[in-house]
Amino acid sequence: MTAVADGVRYSRIIAPPGWNRWLVPPAALSIHLAIGQAYAWSVFKPPLEKSLSISGTESALPFQIAIVMLGLSAAFGGTFVERRGPRWAMTISLVCFSSGLLISSLGAALNAYWLIVFGYGFVGGIGLGIGYISPVSTLIKWFPDRPGMATGFAIMGFGGGALIASPWTSELLSRFGRDDSGIATTFLVMGLTYAVFMSVGPLLVRVPPAGWRPHGWVPPTTRAKLVSGNDVSANDALRTPQFWLLWIVLCFNVTAGIGILEKAAPMVVDFFKNTSTPVSVSAAAGFVAVLSAANMAGRIGWSSLSDLVGRKNIYRVYLGVGALAYLALWSVGRTDKTVFILAAMVILSFYGGGFATIPAYLRDLFGTYQVGAIHGRLLTAWSVAGVAGPLIVNRIADSGVRHGKSGPALYGTSFTIMITLLCIGFLANELIRPVAAKYHRPPNTSADVVKGDPA
Repeated sequence: MTAVADGVRYSRIIAPPGWNRWLVPPAALSIHLAIGQAYAWSVFKPPLEKSLSISGTESALPFQIAIVMLGLSAAFGGTFVERRGPRWAMTISLVCFSSGLLISSLGAALNAYWLIVFGYGFVGGIGLGIGYISPVSTLIKWFPDRPGMATGFAIMGFGGGALIASPWTSELLSRFGRDDSGIATTFLVMGLTYAVFMSVGPLLVRVPPAGWRPHGWVPPTTRAKLVSGNDVSANDALRTPQFWLLWIVLCFNVTAGIGILEKAAPMVVDFFKNTSTPVSVSAAAGFVAVLSAANMAGRIGWSSLSDLVGRKNIYRVYLGVGALAYLALWSVGRTDKTVFILAAMVILSFYGGGFATIPAYLRDLFGTYQVGAIHGRLLTAWSVAGVAGPLIVNRIADSGVRHGKSGPALYGTSFTIMITLLCIGFLANELIRPVAAKYHRPPNTSADVVKGDPA
């Protein structure tokens, strides 16, 4: 394609004068609310286990593969998203995510477990990764005055997606049945509906013109200790200790949260199965929705607060208080349903807040140049956590069942592991310092102009 053709194509997504920047977060939300359906996967687990005669570990595999592909596609696709722009990325996400659900529908209809793993995990996971990073760089450019709030507002959609998908999935399964046919129809309806809903994103999204700033906003002359006024390229970012410390922070915070979220419905049933107040299947689906609400609220609430208190301080809260919440969940929550729910909500709010704050943390350390690509590469931590969290919880629980354990006893060891990981993440966050000057890009470099972004 010629340079002229490139210019014409990308000029179509550059905002005209007077464009309202507040139209961009809804465009991002249309993508993130849809792909956030992944967090409601636990509602599919019991019917899949019964229909396909598979274990809890096996029913978690489509979700785990999806998270692995999310991280890998975000890492390898981040540079392409920077070059081709958010509209291209949102379209790719729409096609892959919806197709993944449709392939899963076929797999359920044919009683083919591997097809569900391939469709939801591999194909759908690519849609998750590209869709997740598609608006991040654009939002940071539109909201240089409030980067934490901007990314939190959009990324909260990913956390809140299950707030819609969890009860909706439960209702569809109740209506169509929890057998092969009912599961297949549920996947089909969701795939077609999400395709229509996600189309709003590519239609609305725009990137700001070169040199654009919010009216009346002047970049601060004094900066917080970790906030750099310099840019670092994606390749150079990989060479810094700050990138890898943040990788540990994100990975362990995600592992702790996703371990609960992926198994939320069966976990709450197990905890109170032998008590005077057992939890029904429908109530367990409601618990998933409550956790999704906490996840969503944490993304906008904690990330907005990070604009005031700083990213490092807010991660001290996520990791330190998160470890204490896990301790409360195990020591008190196994006998008190209220404490169990509240502690789980706190953990999931920190989980969501960690995701929403990380783009702003990257922007503070590495600048806005290629921040989307850096963010994509950092999300490989999510890939590892997406396997580790569910694997730790499911394998230990399955092993406990084989050895005659039940109730809270199925989760004691995995909770101890999560507390340890959060403490390690806390120490990694404490070690983060400003990026050394040798990694900074020289100002006014012609290479700073990335195709598809007005820089």
